[in-house]
Amino acid sequence: MPTIQPKGEKVRQAVKYISERLKEDDQRPISSCIQEAAEHFNLSPKEEDFLRSFYEESSG
Repeated sequence: MPTIQPKGEKVRQAVKYISERLKEDDQRPISSCIQEAAEHFNLSPKEEDFLRSFYEESSG
């Protein structure tokens, strides 16, 4: 199965950021990680929606 590559440098950085947060605390809700990354990288609502769908597909 091909790996989904997020488009845009900010989104790629946000994925790395979220992954690091989840490594630090695997019990942390993904929604809080996404929100934190969206604020940290100043993501647009569309980019934030992409992250949500990206992680829903990854976990499902």
